Amino acid sequence: MSLNNAVFLVLAGLTVAAALGVVSSRNIIHSALYLILAFLGVAGIYFTLGAGFLGLVQILVYAGAVAVLIIFAIMLVMDSPAENSNQPPPRRETHFWGMILAALLTLILGRTITSSRLGPTVVAQADNDTVGALAELMLGRYVVAFEAAAILLLLAVVGAIILARGVEKD
Repeated sequence: MSLNNAVFLVLAGLTVAAALGVVSSRNIIHSALYLILAFLGVAGIYFTLGAGFLGLVQILVYAGAVAVLIIFAIMLVMDSPAENSNQPPPRRETHFWGMILAALLTLILGRTITSSRLGPTVVAQADNDTVGALAELMLGRYVVAFEAAAILLLLAVVGAIILARGVEKD
């Protein structure tokens, strides 16, 4: 077994363990932190496959922006700790069907991956060819739309803060 395969297996195990932490944690903040760890594990897997651009996008967009936004939204919306919720626990049959569906999805994805003809070299070659083209489009032709989306997201976050503070004072 090569070093690349060993690193891939370690990262895959870490990612699966973090994903299990997301769905099994009773504290929503801990679930969000496990989600960040799962995103970072997926980014590491991209790096081992030679897809550096996808790994960086995974870190910047998902582990950086989306996960922080999720934690930010949870902190703004939560009135009391998650442990004090009065919801009944899920029934056992819900867990059973969830496990059946997860196993089925795992089998389908595993079969798809093993029968795929795309290998790490094909992904890396396509990745290197498109990085320059994507950068030129985002920072050249579509720079105004890119910056407008960034400003719109910033205004949405500021609006959420103002609304949350207004609710707290009432």
